[in-house]
Amino acid sequence: MRHFLSLADLSADDIQRLLDLAIDLKQEWRQGGNRPILANKTLGMIFQKPSLRTRVSFDVAMLHLGGHALYLSPEEIGLGKRESIADVARVLSRYVDAIMARVFAHAHVVELARYSRVPVINGLSDYSHPCQGLSDLLTIYEIFGRLRGLKLAYVGDGNNVATSLLFGATKMGMDFAIASPPGYHLPAEVMRLGREFAAQSGSTVIETESPVEAARDAHIIYTDVWTSMGQEAEMEVRLKVFPPYQVNAALVAQARPDVRVMHCLPAHRGQEITDEVADGPHSVIFEQAENRLHAQKAILVQLLRYDIV
Repeated sequence: MRHFLSLADLSADDIQRLLDLAIDLKQEWRQGGNRPILANKTLGMIFQKPSLRTRVSFDVAMLHLGGHALYLSPEEIGLGKRESIADVARVLSRYVDAIMARVFAHAHVVELARYSRVPVINGLSDYSHPCQGLSDLLTIYEIFGRLRGLKLAYVGDGNNVATSLLFGATKMGMDFAIASPPGYHLPAEVMRLGREFAAQSGSTVIETESPVEAARDAHIIYTDVWTSMGQEAEMEVRLKVFPPYQVNAALVAQARPDVRVMHCLPAHRGQEITDEVADGPHSVIFEQAENRLHAQKAILVQLLRYDIV
């Protein structure tokens, strides 16, 4: 694993190896703390978008593992504006041992990886959110003790989070159903890849405009904000289109009795998810948030200390 840009790039064995490593590192931390596996290692963190979970979880992950994280704001970098992305990669990779980038355009993180001497991690792009996807798979694996044969239903906008969930689920043999309103489906190429991965793993993919159909008999119902960062100009239109896709008690009742409800946060409560569900007995949204820390530890260790994993 040279970089961590998309779950589509990984095999099922790669993903399982990361999940097992994350579980080991999480258990080790809870038993008294992690070994300084990444002592003297530095992670450079490039942010074009503000973040709570991504910044804090990566920063703390490096701290737990004995390393250091360096926050680089949009004003400090000016990725592709103040200087070329290629030059940023060439310079920064001579200072740090790995780069994490949270960007608007996926092409930017791909170009960073192309010119970097060190591993590059996609902390979020408009195409995918693989760190979130791996954390979600970790959460599901801990709850159900398996991934293969489970049904994950995603309800809402066909966005970057949905893309990573589709790739991760179908790689690992999970059935995946997505319900989105007309005009907000996942891109055709993303669906093509998801169906290809499903054919290889023996799982199924359902694309529908009916939240009830997607949620029926699901082990997991997942949702995300209706308007992502950078789409603020579309908010008024989206607020008219998406209300039928709210995850509420009535929709949860369509799923299995042991269903878990997931959300990558931040949540717009009262829009894509109700307080009753977000704070209810089926919700694991804060377990997901915690697992960003442990899953990202596994990514960092796999990229920087592959000799011990």
